[in-house]
Amino acid sequence: MKSQVDVKTVRRPYVRPMAGWWKGNAFFVRYMVREATAVAVWIYALILTVGVLRLAQGEVAWNGWLEAMKSPLSLGLHLVLLISMVVHTYSWFEIMPKTMAPMVINGERVSAQRIQRTGWSVAALAFVAVLAIAVWSQV
Repeated sequence: MKSQVDVKTVRRPYVRPMAGWWKGNAFFVRYMVREATAVAVWIYALILTVGVLRLAQGEVAWNGWLEAMKSPLSLGLHLVLLISMVVHTYSWFEIMPKTMAPMVINGERVSAQRIQRTGWSVAALAFVAVLAIAVWSQV
């Protein structure tokens, strides 16, 4: 025997609005910015991949890609990507101590600040090394 339910007594399920859910909390705003900067990393990886493909296609294709990289639009895009990469790197080193296993050296736990500073130091050294190689290769 089927029970009959009055249509007026049936409740609709609560649907929480999702539009802009992250805008009301500073923690979630930082989270969304960090996630958005990952898109910049992906875009730059695509740009470099296209460069490698053009290099494999020969000198004419490579020179065309190099000229495209010198255009004002490309330079502007690279400036935006550079800023995004710096924000991404900052946020990466900010969350690193929270996501990695505790480090213990000489019986003492390494502080989060020391881990972040070490990450920034290594990133700065890598930047200087890449810059030196780029300058040296132009000589």
